[in-house]
This record gives sequence, structure tokens and C-alpha cells, in this order.
Amino acid sequence: MGFALPGLMTDAEAAEGEFTPNAYIRIDRSGQVFFIIQPVEMGQATYTSMPALIAEELEVPLDQVLIEHAPADDKRYANPMLGFQVTGGSTSVPANWLPLRQAGAATRTLLVTAAAQQWGVPMESCKAENGAVLHPESGRKLGYGELVDAAAKLPAPGEVALKDPARFKLIGTPAQRTDGPAKVTGKAMFGIDARPEGVKVAALTICPIIGGTFESVDAAPAMAVNGVRKVVHTKNAVAVIADHTGAARKGLAALQIKWNEGANGKVSSASLLENIKQASMADGVQARAEGDVQGAMAKAAKKVEVVYQVPFLAHACMEPVNCTAHVRKDGCDLWLGVQVPTRAKALAAQLTGLPEESVVVHNQLLGGGFGRRLEVDFVQHAVEVAKQVDYPVKVVYSREEDTRHSTLRPFHYNHLAAGLDDEGRPVVWTHKVTGGSIIARWAPDRFKDGIDGDAVRDAAGPYAFPNLAVHYVRHEPPEGIVPAFWRGVGHTQNAFMVEGFMDELAAMNQVDPFSYRTPLLQKHPRAIKVLETAREKSAWDSPLPAGHGRGLALTYCFGTYAAQVAEVSVDASGTVKVHKITGVVDCGIPINPDSVVAQMQSGTVFGLTAALFGNITFKDGRVEQGNFDSYRLLRMNEVPPIETHIINSGESPGGLGEVSTVVIAPAVVNAIFAATGKRLRSLPIDPAELKQA
Repeated sequence: MGFALPGLMTDAEAAEGEFTPNAYIRIDRSGQVFFIIQPVEMGQATYTSMPALIAEELEVPLDQVLIEHAPADDKRYANPMLGFQVTGGSTSVPANWLPLRQAGAATRTLLVTAAAQQWGVPMESCKAENGAVLHPESGRKLGYGELVDAAAKLPAPGEVALKDPARFKLIGTPAQRTDGPAKVTGKAMFGIDARPEGVKVAALTICPIIGGTFESVDAAPAMAVNGVRKVVHTKNAVAVIADHTGAARKGLAALQIKWNEGANGKVSSASLLENIKQASMADGVQARAEGDVQGAMAKAAKKVEVVYQVPFLAHACMEPVNCTAHVRKDGCDLWLGVQVPTRAKALAAQLTGLPEESVVVHNQLLGGGFGRRLEVDFVQHAVEVAKQVDYPVKVVYSREEDTRHSTLRPFHYNHLAAGLDDEGRPVVWTHKVTGGSIIARWAPDRFKDGIDGDAVRDAAGPYAFPNLAVHYVRHEPPEGIVPAFWRGVGHTQNAFMVEGFMDELAAMNQVDPFSYRTPLLQKHPRAIKVLETAREKSAWDSPLPAGHGRGLALTYCFGTYAAQVAEVSVDASGTVKVHKITGVVDCGIPINPDSVVAQMQSGTVFGLTAALFGNITFKDGRVEQGNFDSYRLLRMNEVPPIETHIINSGESPGGLGEVSTVVIAPAVVNAIFAATGKRLRSLPIDPAELKQA
């Protein structure tokens, strides 16, 4: 039996002795609740927040809910906000806030109805509590497991009442992560841990020149290595398959491979910069138009124009991308961690010629996603290698291959201008975004009228300007450089520019950064509350040691309001030291406050790493970075204290996983200006620019 809910399956069938009222919940005769979860877990505590939504309405303890990965199935497990099975865009909580609560409430209603009918009492006289239905008047009690057979025969309930937030027991209460123990003990299974029977390991190298292809290789040196089974190649890669990783890596290192460089052998960061500069001179496509921009700019007391830019960035997940594939005549199995399981399934079907129903995706935990596992290029390599043997093959990228052949956050080069009135207030704002389009490649049906909605979605921040124009110039890098989602994407690029420019205007007019922003936020009272709290909690108005500065940045992204204040100093060598980060976030109702704090810390470290060190550069058609010696991460001793203050506005939850990544870079750059008087308009932060500040 089944029932219809937004985003849920309506024809799920129960196995013998199990109650399966929808695609997400299954209860067996022992009373154990199984939750088949649509979003994947990649460190963001989805496996704690999502079951809390079910458990809250179902009236069961959180530890009574066991989690199972959802199979690859767009019909049953589509993200309700995005329309297909995907984890990304900080949508997991906002998308599932109502559907999962409705699923839990409807399931509870069926169980209570079954108990009331068995007792012959009105349903209203019964209540659900702690995994059982109680009849307080008579003292009778039936566990959920005792009711599953009867509940499965009941008709689907109509509209069900959800809990008043004042009655929440789990939502809004700190909870230990459900995936924590297995990860601490090493029992958790990530994609890289997959070991199907008979599996071999492949070490892979991809043509080092972007867009280049395979020409030839002599396999003999690799085959001489003990444990090597086979050397295979694809259009642009060579793989050595062996009994274990050591043999595969040793065999690969022994090979002399010839590559066809193609047209990109001379591509460099300098040429890429020159090309995007030239492209940015075009007018582009108008994405937003409000008021009379030309007239207002002509009448402005002062006009300010600036150029900001942000570099290519890789994701650098702790678990390098990997995929284990077993291709047979009658089917294909994939073991991996991926944010888009149905895309992985469809690609494998396409490459093998099999029907999609013959491809099975065994999704595992992800050792970091950040948008990298929204791609399936690594699935293609694994399937193409596995097609050439008759056993399962685990293809694991080395750290160097992962960095040099990662999809990349686009390089953006932006022109901003503001027209100010006599009091220095912005009466007109223009922002022209130039860069490659992620949406045109990744979701072409959403690339409308030449506009990449992600590239321009934060081009004016949360601010209201009387006159506003936003333009987009699509400029694609050479083939082989793939613009892709990266934790926060368009917001991380545009917020750096908007918040930096806003700080410039405030400083130019000698107005406090908080006071300068507030008049432009009258449509966002929650943003004003966030700013007021950030000012208080950061002790903004208190004196600082000599050489220190504080910087502010604000965002409204993914349905969440957040601000951060950074305190920094810069030494004589130009090295930046971040002493403290104070963050304030209003994400609506916080499902698990502990996870809110953890996400704000995580995103801050991720974004601060990028601001200080992140930069993928090119020379002779090759990415210059490889391991963490050249693509630096923030080290433990470099991480500043990070305070997070939560405002529970009572609104429906917004997204959180990418929010602090958006604001940390502009907060730090604005603090650097306060400390040194030096304005930075490009990332990463270059100590050479600050050495003489």
C-alpha cells in the first residue's frame, strides 16, 4: 500500500512482515525503523539531520532509525527542489523539511489508526510515543512492530497534521552524529573501501596536457612487475591493473607513454588571463535590470569602477575520486561515492550498451564532495577500464591525478561600478560577470537566454539598489578545463566581489561598514538582525592591538542569512595571520545546532584555505599543482578560533553547507584593508602585495 506525498513514491510494496508506507520508511515486525535516505552523506551530517525529520513526526528515538543508502532512482528519490536524485546546492534540509516530516506523520497516523481499530476506541484517544501507540485511558500499549501487518492494509491517509514546532523533541536539539561511531572506529564504508569478490586495482594516469589524447605505450615494463595483470588505455588515459595498489603504481611508473598534445600545449595562466580580460570588454547579456541605470549613473555625484577576479580552484577532497566497476554481458555494478547516482547509472549504461535497469549503483559514504562528486568523469574512466577485463576493477586516482584533472571552479573576471549620491550612498550599481558556464554544460535546459543563473546569482548581494544592472559574458576556457560546481560556486565568487566593493565604498566615505550596509537591507530584517548580532558578538567597537584589523562580510544564500567578522594581522613579510572568526547565522529552524556549528566551522576552514592558498595555474598546457605541497591546505596550527552564534528565527530551514565558505574570503580581505590600508581585489591573497603595505 502507499500514499502520495511531494517527492515521494506512491507504489512502494511491503515485503512479508514489513510495513513500507512510502519510499523512505520501512518498519519490520520487531519495530525497527529503516530510513532509505535520498541525500548522500559527505561529511555534512545529513545522516543525522534527515532521520531527525522522520523520527520527530514518527515519534521514535533517533537511535531507533537505521539508515540505508537509496538506490539510483529518480522516480522515487528525486531531490524535491531539483527534480532528480542529487545532493548539492545546500538543498538537503530545505528540500526535505516538509516531505520527510509528512512521511513520518502519515506513517504515525496509519499506526495509530491500526491500534485504535484493534482496540475499538476513537483514534483521538490514542497517541504515539517512543515507538509505540498508547491508549492512556485504559493503559494499553502496542509497539510499532505489532501493528505493521494491520497498518499495511489501511487506506492512505489524507492530509496529515504536522507537529507544532513548540512540541519538537529532536528538531532544534543537539544530537550526536549517527555516522560518527562507524567513522571513528573505521567500520564506515567509503567508495575507496569497496572490495567486491575478485576485485583488482587499477592505477590511472590521464594525459597531462589539457584536452590531449593517448598515442602509444609499450606495456612490457609494467607487465614485468610482480602482480601486474594488464595494461589498458582509453581515449586519454592509461591504466595498469594489478593485484594490489603497490604493484599497480609501480607498474604505471615504469611506463613511457606518448601523448598527442592537441591544440593546448602552449596554454598558460598568463594566456588565460589575457583572453578573459579581452572577453570581459564585451557588453554581455543582461541578467537583471532595475530602474534607470544610465540616467542614474550620469547624475551620480561620484562614479567608482573596479575589477575583481577569482582563480580556478580544485576541490581537493580527502578521499580522491574513485570508482569500482564490474562490467559483464548481462549487467554492470558500480561501487563509489557520488552526489548524482542516477547520472552515474545512465553513463555506465551508455558506455556499456546495457539498459539502465541492468546497472546497479552501490553508493557509499563520500570522503568529501564539495561539488567534485557532482561529476561522473571518474565513473567513465572506471567503466572504460572495466570493459576490457572480466573481473571487478577499482580505479583510484592518485592525489596528483585528482588535482591535475579535477573539474574546476571557474576563473571569473568581473567589472563592478557604483554611482554615489552627495552623501556617498550607492544609488546605482552595475556588475558584469565574465567566465565559463557551469550550467550550460551541467544542466543545459536551465541555461536560458545566454545567462548562467549560478554565475550571476549573487551579483548584487542581498542589497536593494534603486538602479541596478547585471550582465553576463560567457567565456569558456580551452577544451579540457571543465568549469564545475565548487562549494558555494557563484556565491563564493560574487560575494567576494560585492562585499569587497561594498567595503571599499564604506571606507571611501568614512562610514562604518555595518552602518553603510543597513539602509540597503530594509527588505531583509533578518539580515539586519544578523549584522547587529555580529557587531555585538565580535566586539567590533572595542580597541584592537596595533597592526590588527577587523573585516565584515554578509551573505544571503541558499535561504540562509550569515555574517562573519575576521580579525587579522599582517607581518613584515606580508604573511596574513587570522586571529579569530566570529560568525552569526540565521538558517531558520536549526535541525541540529551542533551540526550548524560544525558546518560553519567546516565551510570557514574550506573557504579560508582557498582565500589564502587556492589557485590552479597552467603552464605549457599542464596544471602546475599536484599534491598538498603545491596545492596547500590550511594546517591545524593555522586554524583560528571560530565562534558561531545561531539565531533561530523560526522560519523554515535554509541550506548551510556552503554558507560560511561564501563570506570568509571577503571578511578576511576587508580585515586586511583595515589592518594595512591595502585593498586586494584578487585571490588568493598574495603576501608579495602586502609586503610593502
